[in-house]
Amino acid sequence: MAGREAWPASQEPDLPELHLRLRAEVGRIDAQLQAMLAAMDRLQGLLDAVVNISREVELPAVLHRIVTTAMDLVGARYGALGVLDASGEHLEQFIPAGLSEEEHAALAGTGLPRGLGVLGHLIHHPEPLRVDHIRTHPSSVGFPPGHPHMGTLLGVAISVRGEIYGDLYLSERRDGQPFDVNDENVVVALATAAGIAIENVRLFEQVRVGAEQFQRLLLPALPDLRPFTAAAIYRPATEPSQLGGDWYDAIPLPGDVVAVVIGDVVGHDLKAAAAMASTRNMLRALLFDGSGPPGTVLAQLDRALQAITDNPVTTTTLARIEPEGAAWRLHWSTAGHVPPLLLVPGRRAEYLFAEPGLPLGVDPEQPRPNHSRPLPAGATVLFYTDGLIEHPGHAIDDSLDELTDLATRYTGLPLQDFVRALADHHPSDGHDDMAILALRTPRS
Repeated sequence: MAGREAWPASQEPDLPELHLRLRAEVGRIDAQLQAMLAAMDRLQGLLDAVVNISREVELPAVLHRIVTTAMDLVGARYGALGVLDASGEHLEQFIPAGLSEEEHAALAGTGLPRGLGVLGHLIHHPEPLRVDHIRTHPSSVGFPPGHPHMGTLLGVAISVRGEIYGDLYLSERRDGQPFDVNDENVVVALATAAGIAIENVRLFEQVRVGAEQFQRLLLPALPDLRPFTAAAIYRPATEPSQLGGDWYDAIPLPGDVVAVVIGDVVGHDLKAAAAMASTRNMLRALLFDGSGPPGTVLAQLDRALQAITDNPVTTTTLARIEPEGAAWRLHWSTAGHVPPLLLVPGRRAEYLFAEPGLPLGVDPEQPRPNHSRPLPAGATVLFYTDGLIEHPGHAIDDSLDELTDLATRYTGLPLQDFVRALADHHPSDGHDDMAILALRTPRS
């Protein structure tokens, strides 16, 4: 053919052989691509797993999430996490996953695994362990009666700050295959992230407990208020960083009079907590120094705060309960705070809505209104902060109605049980701290 050299006869390609070679090469490339895609999927799954574990803020939830996430990553039917005791020799906690209700019931009487057999082998030899036939492993001691059949095992130790915290156990791939090196690698990587997540949640808990203890140290123990009875409770926000400025106080004054205050400093940090403490102490001094109506005392407090502090804006309600004939009278003034709730036996619960004054720290020259109403014997006045009722998904009126229902339901309880029930069943979402104080007039 003109312009084109012919193949030498000895070098002419064997078309069937070339076709086979091309098919083999395409197959090899396809297998590599599939392996790369599988590796990418597994890596993405691992990244998603780490993110999901890190979102948990309670240790039991973190431990359970670690187990279920590991099961998902390698397609295991069963999983468990054994937490070691202080000695590092025995299990003090065992978190299983994947058992059916029937399998749980069959194991109900066996108690906590003691860390023997293959489980114990991993405790004493914390290197990753893959076993294709558990019963043939030298450390195997069998299973307790009722235990589901398990033939394969993948075990990986979890370390926290360089110390073995526990061991992650997986058994029975759903495809029936034994665990392979890829499974081992991904679970080892997960165990590293799990150790960090466990440490983070333990630090989270330490911060939360420390913040709660600090806040409680700033709050007073209620004094003897006879002839009245009173109870108060404080609950921190669910986020440990949300150190709040909520407070309560009750002060007995001469003549069977008691002053009650509830307040909330704007902000969620140490500055808010410190401002709360200084505001509470200043208000106490003003109450002991004079006996003016609540609005007058709040006006004095507002001017003093502006003159000598840089405290944030604060909402509060100051009340004064004093004898009136055979019953009592409530005087109160509100500085931008939520209304008290009045509960009288045989009557419908009633919010004491009245003209509110401005919060403290806004304009100390504005007049502060005073309000008054009689209190019959056995009446309960509930003071609280907005952390008890605020919920971003609910209208404030709906939350107030829910609080009314709760208070009505539990008003027959002793006061300490009453405020605890309100704190336990609050209509809020828990994003803010809450303070509750209830005062009850004598029944006769």
